Parts: sequence; structure tokens; C-alpha cells
Amino acid sequence: MNQLKPLSTHVALVTGAGRGIGAAVSRTIAELGAALVMTGRTRQSLEATAAALAPSGSAIDVIPCDIQDLRSVEDLASQVEQKHGRLDILVNNSGVGVFGRPLHQLAPGDWDRVLNTNLRGVYHMIRSFAPKMIAARSGHIINISSLAGKNPVPNGAAYAASKWGLNGLSYSVAEELRGYGIRVSVVCPGSVDTDLSPHEGKDKSRMLKPEDVAHIVEMLVTQAPESFVSEVLIRPTQKP
Repeated sequence: MNQLKPLSTHVALVTGAGRGIGAAVSRTIAELGAALVMTGRTRQSLEATAAALAPSGSAIDVIPCDIQDLRSVEDLASQVEQKHGRLDILVNNSGVGVFGRPLHQLAPGDWDRVLNTNLRGVYHMIRSFAPKMIAARSGHIINISSLAGKNPVPNGAAYAASKWGLNGLSYSVAEELRGYGIRVSVVCPGSVDTDLSPHEGKDKSRMLKPEDVAHIVEMLVTQAPESFVSEVLIRPTQKP
């Protein structure tokens, strides 16, 4: 193994890779040497981020996909299979939120968009990619959740529900897959300075940065093979 590029024999896929946490995670994984598949709904932002990662020297593919749509995810899986024949690391990062309204005032379409992206989308990804990892008897699945999956979020109930659900999904799938050598981890950051987070009344200089989450992903995918970290909670040093 190349000590400077410990993931040089790996293929990784990051959802929501065009900006925010996904872009930071993609940068870290590329710097660690993995062949990288970047996916998300907007080709323009994916390609801009991929261009910025070119100096890493890693092979980078941009494949737009809507994880809410199972057929779109299955097409993504087919393209990854044809190009690489394997997947070693899956980072389920895509997420959306609707804040500022109590649940009884939330439009059904907003509920569907949040749950279908943050929870159903992860199911689609695991359903489509876990069989390849099972066949290889190895792999990492890292689900980017939130401390909103641990705490009440008034006026953000749909987002909280999706993240509580994602945590439960992650713990359960970890038990389903650990016998195949697949390590499933869930990462729960507090407020991160991205476009998703509601920033009203918060000091952005004290918020977590996308790179803080990417650092945790690096720790998870480079840990020794005889163990795995099932859950990581990340909080800023100072409350924002």
C-alpha cells in the first residue's frame, strides 16, 4: 500500500458531491488516491468541483443521478460496474432540509422531497451497491446524518425525522452487513457552515466546516480492518 495514497487501490462514490460536505469529502478521498465517482443532480457543480480536484491525480468520473429515483440509481450502478467492476467506499451524503415552519404547516411536497432524498435515497443506494460489496466481502458505507437525528428540531421536523430514520437504518444495516466484512458507519455533525444549514442567529465562525466532516470520513476509511466505528458525533468546540 502506498502510505501517501492509502486508497490507491479503491473505488469510491460520493453523493451530493458538487458542493458543501460532499465536495470536501470528495477532495479528501481523491487526495488519498481512490478512483472517485462524483454524483449529484447538477452536472455543472459536479464538473466544477471535479476540475478543482484534478491536481490530486486520481481518476474522477462525474455521473449525474437523482437518488430519489431508483431507476436513476440503478443506471448509476450499471455505469460504475462497467467502468470499475467494483465499489469499495460509498458515502451517502446527499441531503435537503426545509426549516422555519411547524410540521402542520409543511406542504406534502416538501415532506416528500426531504424524506425521499435523505432516507429513501440512501435505501436506493445501498440496495444498488451493497450486493457488489457483499460479493467482494469488503467495503465501507458511510451515511452522513446529523445531530438533528439525536435531538428535537422545532420547525424542522421533516429533516429531523429523516435523520432519526437514517440513524436507525444505519445501525440495522451495519448488523446485516458486518458478517460480509462491510463496515457501515453513520456520521452526525452539528451545525455545518453550508447552504443547507439554517444560520439565523449563529456565529458562522464557530460552526463546523465541511472539512471537519471530511476528516472523520478519512479516519473511517483508513482504520485498521479488524474494527469499525459505527457512529461519530461531531460538535463545534464553541457553540455557534
